[in-house]
Amino acid sequence: MEFRHLGASGFKVPVLSFGTATFGGGTDFFRKWGSSDVAEASRLVDICLEAGANLFDTADVYSRGLSEEILGQAITGRRDKVLISTKSTFRMSDEPNDVGSSRHHLIHACEVSLRRLGTDYIDIYTLHGFDAQTPLEETLRTLDDLVQSGKVRYIGCSNFSGWHLMKSLAISEKYGWARYVAHQASYSLIGREYEWELMPLALDQKVGTIVWGPLAGGRLSGKFRRDQPKPADSRIEQGAGEGPTQLDERFYQLIDVLDEIAAETGKTVAQVALNWLLQRPTVVSVIIGARNEDQLRQNLGAVGWNLTQAQIIKLDTASEREPIYPYWHQRGFTERNPLASPVYK
Repeated sequence: MEFRHLGASGFKVPVLSFGTATFGGGTDFFRKWGSSDVAEASRLVDICLEAGANLFDTADVYSRGLSEEILGQAITGRRDKVLISTKSTFRMSDEPNDVGSSRHHLIHACEVSLRRLGTDYIDIYTLHGFDAQTPLEETLRTLDDLVQSGKVRYIGCSNFSGWHLMKSLAISEKYGWARYVAHQASYSLIGREYEWELMPLALDQKVGTIVWGPLAGGRLSGKFRRDQPKPADSRIEQGAGEGPTQLDERFYQLIDVLDEIAAETGKTVAQVALNWLLQRPTVVSVIIGARNEDQLRQNLGAVGWNLTQAQIIKLDTASEREPIYPYWHQRGFTERNPLASPVYK
């Protein structure tokens, strides 16, 4: 397993990390993702560690804390062998302060996550979304306090707009506080909007990207085919997918190219889609999920080989979409703004 530096830090993480939203199935929504109990979760952790994928991603809202609890039990006795990333910001109860990125909520959320996980520190603590109701100075000072206390090693954000992230980095620099070294973002062959603004920002500011949704909620799993019924057990069909459905003719043309490259490489469609992401600039780690051992082993097969440059160009071309303004305008002036180009060397 390859390890890469997480942004502008000395901390290294594996290029594949395991997402534990499938642990627990404690709510109707997350039950559609999976419902691994402690025994199955422990086995999945075993397989990941055997492959060198020792970073496990969770969040307090995953099954209302049950995912964290099960992960904590699954890593009992081997905390020193694993890296843990968890998240907070989204609402956890009807209590007025049990949401957001205020000092009150973040300190409480971090303490509760530590108890659920059965650990005294979190390797990467991530804001799950942007809180426009709380001053950034309050949020970032609180995160710095958590780092200074030793309860958190590194901080990250998720689902931020470009200005959310840039303003946060500027405030951290102004006051000498811990800065975001990671941005957990949605990115896939059928969701390349990340490249328009967030990728150039990450390149400029040295923020590592941890990708969520790399298979676009199962759309790039190889199960979706032209003129065939959609798989009934998919999250999309059960109403628990992420992002626009995008099952149009252009999507199926991309699947045709993925099929072609899968045949050339002897890999699966999903493995090709994951490997493409690992060749993209700023991408440090890709979060893979699995409901069972077979799915996990297949996803782990995305590493140990690389697509050729010709194959990458084919996928780039098949998945390219016309950007919205101002990005289409900026692409007309790449002589002075090379980062506006859809192709990054």
